[in-house]
Amino acid sequence: MSNSTSLTVSYFILGAYLNIGYLRYLCFMITAMLYIVIVVANTSLIVVICVNRSLHEPMYLFLCSLFVNELYGSTGLFPFLLLQILSDIHTVSAPLCFLQIFCLYTYANIQFCNLTVMSYDRYLAICYPLQYNTRMTSHKAVILIILVWLYSFVKFLITLSLNIRLTLCGNIINGLYCNNHLVVKLACSDTQVNNMYGLFSIVFSILVPLFPILFSYMRILRVCFSGSKQTRQKALSTCTPHLVSLLNFSFGCSFEILQSRFDMSGVPSVLRIVLSLYFLIIQPLMNPVMYGLQMSKLRNICKHVLRYKLK
Repeated sequence: MSNSTSLTVSYFILGAYLNIGYLRYLCFMITAMLYIVIVVANTSLIVVICVNRSLHEPMYLFLCSLFVNELYGSTGLFPFLLLQILSDIHTVSAPLCFLQIFCLYTYANIQFCNLTVMSYDRYLAICYPLQYNTRMTSHKAVILIILVWLYSFVKFLITLSLNIRLTLCGNIINGLYCNNHLVVKLACSDTQVNNMYGLFSIVFSILVPLFPILFSYMRILRVCFSGSKQTRQKALSTCTPHLVSLLNFSFGCSFEILQSRFDMSGVPSVLRIVLSLYFLIIQPLMNPVMYGLQMSKLRNICKHVLRYKLK
């Protein structure tokens, strides 16, 4: 399709897929196994938290929201990826492409917002342990979770509405899946509003949550250095998985933002492919494992359930 002639685009071509012959069947098997592990691990922890009343606390409600989001983001990518791996022609209809963009971008926004709320929850639990049960109730946690999801959906609906109105002059996306900025690059109409809102959205999605996270951890560190050994151990056990999750996801998203907005032709194509999928594959795999192992209460209940099943 010509890049200089305005056309009504009904489908997009994904240009990052490599011709690997029969190796695609191996890739399909590996991808399918990863998706099954993600679904089983996250679903299991969601069920454990929902079924056990002792886990109906703010911290575990936030974790439940995190695991639901991992399922949501993975479902926005993996079934699509599995179809494309086996396909000879890597095309996707325009409506499905925009739907995938909506799913993946809201997933990323919900992830950051959820991690921000979790850092505030840890700040209250460690810095104000006696007032924690009044400052952060289960009811307040549910309201915060609903606000995080609604805010993310509404914010990206604006982005999507700005993209749909664009006149496109091409249909080749240089990626494995649909990417918002790469679609905007295909436009031959004025994209100034899209670019300005896109930058505003990135700043609002990353930098704004960063301030409460930094504030929370500065106060936690202050309490840890001046507190008892027990306080330090509690902070370490509850904050380590959160910090690892936050840093890991930030790294993955940073590369994806850089890759979509700057020329990365100097980076080997295989490395670009791996890094573009990093935050969508590693995070849903890592979170249930980390939180399941690190949170003692959740770990003990999971062990009890496994022993009961094996009997």
